[in-house]
Amino acid sequence: MTAGKREQDVGVLRMADITSWEGNILQVSIPMMPPLRRVNSYVLPDKTGKLTIIDPGPRTLESEKAWEGVLQELGISWSRVRNIVVTHHHPDHYGLAGWMQTRCGCTVWMSERSHVEARLMWGEGAGMDEALPVFFARHGMPERWTSQIREHLDSFLPQVSPQPEVSFIDVNVPFHMGDREWLPLETGGHAPGHLSFYHKDSGQMLCGDAVLPLISPNVSLLPGSDPQPLLTFMEDLRKLLHYSVSLAFPGHREPFSGFTARIEALLRHHEERLETVEALLSEGPLTGYELCEVLFRGRVDGIHQLRFAMSETLAHAAELVRRGHVKELESGGIIRYHNLD
Repeated sequence: MTAGKREQDVGVLRMADITSWEGNILQVSIPMMPPLRRVNSYVLPDKTGKLTIIDPGPRTLESEKAWEGVLQELGISWSRVRNIVVTHHHPDHYGLAGWMQTRCGCTVWMSERSHVEARLMWGEGAGMDEALPVFFARHGMPERWTSQIREHLDSFLPQVSPQPEVSFIDVNVPFHMGDREWLPLETGGHAPGHLSFYHKDSGQMLCGDAVLPLISPNVSLLPGSDPQPLLTFMEDLRKLLHYSVSLAFPGHREPFSGFTARIEALLRHHEERLETVEALLSEGPLTGYELCEVLFRGRVDGIHQLRFAMSETLAHAAELVRRGHVKELESGGIIRYHNLD
C-alpha cells in the first residue's frame, strides 16, 4: 500500500483523507455525523482518466467541501466523473449521488431493490415517517419517543437531496470499474438490495456495509421492507463465505483481511443475541421496546440510536418467531413476545 493521506481544517470543516491501495483504488474518507464520523468512498480511475466513485457519502456542507478538496488534490474536474455506484440507499452512502450528478452529468448506478428502498424512505410520497411511529408504538415504544421519529427522519432529507436519476446494475453481468471487471453480489439484511463487488483475480471485495471490520452492521425490521431481515442477513453472509477475499474494502473503518473469520464472528454474534432474547422471554412476555431496553441498556443516547436499536431488536424477535421459538400476541393494540418453551 502506498499512502497519500492528508487532513486539513477549514474553519470547522473536516476535509477528506485519501489513501491509495493496490489495484488503483483510492479510499476517500468523507466526514459525516456522529457516532461513525467517517464513511469510506472509493474512487476507481480508468486508463482514460475517467472516474467511478463508490458511495459518495451524505450531503452536508462538510462533505461537499471535502469532495471539492479531493478533486483539487487529485488535479481533476467534475467532468472526469463517469459513474457513481451506490452500494445501498442509506444517506451516508447514497446522499451525495444526486448532487454529484448535477455537477458532472454522470450515471448513478445501484440495484433496483435498493432504489425501491430509497423511494420508500426518501422519495416523494414516501410514508416511512408516518408508518414507523405507528409500528414502534404497536411494539410498546412510549409516545415520548414515537413523537420524535417523524422529525428525526425528515432531518435526513437534506442529506439525500436532490435524489439522482438512477440506472440499475444487473447482478448477472460483471460491472466495469477502474479498468477491471467486478462481480456484483446482492446481499440484504443491513439494507435490501445492498451490493458488494468482487474482483476474482486480486481477491479484493468492495463490501460496503455488508461486512464491517469492527462493528456489526445494523439489521433493521421496518414496515414495508424485508419482513425477515436477520434471516436474509445471515443467509447472505453465508453466501459471501464462498469467495476467497484477500482484502475487503468496507463502508466504515479501514480495509481488512480475515474476511471469512469476520463473517463467522458476525454469524456467532447474532446467534448469541438470539439466545439472549429467548432467555429474556423465558422470564415472561415482553414488548419489543422492553426487550430493546434490556439489550441496549446504556448504549442508546437519543432517538437516532434508539431507532436502530429498536429495529434490530425487532429483527431478532421476528427471526425467533420464524424459527418457532417465540410467538407474537397482541392485546390492546400492543404486541408482546412469548417464549414457547
